[in-house]
Amino acid sequence: MVSAAAHATPTFSPLYQQIKALILGSLRSGEWKPGEVIPSEIELAARFRVSQGTVRKAIDELAAENLLLRRQGKGTFVATHAEQQVQFRFLKLVPDSGSRGSEGPAQRDIIECRRVRASADVAKALALRCGDTVLQVRRVLSFGGAPAILEDIWLPAAPFKGLTAERLATCKGPMYALFETEFNVRMVRAEEKIRAVAATETHADLLKVAVGGPLLSVERIAYTYQREPMELRKGYYRTDTHHYQNDMN
Repeated sequence: MVSAAAHATPTFSPLYQQIKALILGSLRSGEWKPGEVIPSEIELAARFRVSQGTVRKAIDELAAENLLLRRQGKGTFVATHAEQQVQFRFLKLVPDSGSRGSEGPAQRDIIECRRVRASADVAKALALRCGDTVLQVRRVLSFGGAPAILEDIWLPAAPFKGLTAERLATCKGPMYALFETEFNVRMVRAEEKIRAVAATETHADLLKVAVGGPLLSVERIAYTYQREPMELRKGYYRTDTHHYQNDMN
C-alpha cells in the first residue's frame, strides 16, 4: 500500500484519490511530458502497490479532466493542446451555423508583443509584484476572413523568455501547444469571468463593428499543474454570427 509519507492528499481520502494525486505529482514534475505515453495500469499498480482497478479509477478521473488521453490499443498519454479534442477546450466560440472547429483553424493577426511593467491588476492576477516585467500580446482571431475575437494576453516574462511577435505569427498550431513544446508551460485549468460590454473605438476598429455595439467580454486566468497563474487573457467576442458555448459535465 502507499505509505503515509507518500500521500499527496489527506489520509482520509479514498485510495484512488491518493493514487491520482501521485500521478498528478509525476505530471507536475515533468516525469512524463505532454504527448508521451505513461506506464501501463499494471506497471503503476506495482509501483504504488495497489490494485489495477484503483489505478484505473484514478486514470479515469485524470482523463475526464483532460490531463490524460486514452488511445485504444496504444495506452494512456499525457494530454497535449496539440490534440484535436483538446485544442478547443478553452475556445468556446461556436458559429451559429456549425459546430466548434467546423470553420477550421482561426486566422491569427498578431498586433503586438512587447515587454511591459505589470499593472496592479495584472500583477494580482498572475501572483506577481506590481511593476514586474510581463509580456503583453494583442491579437485578432478571424474565421473565414471575418474578425471574431480581439484578445489582450499577459504572460510573466521569465518563463516565456524569447517569445516574440514573429514566433507567434509563424506558429501554426494552438498557442498553448507552443507554450508546451518550447517553454515547458502546460495550461491545465482556467477560470473565466463573462460580461456584456459596449465596443470602444479600438474594439470597433479591430473587430469591424460599430462603436457602442454589443460584445462579450471574457476574462480568463489560466493555471499550470502547480496551480500557478501563468496567463491573464481578456477577450472581446463578436456574437452576431457566433455564440459562446460551454459544455458542462
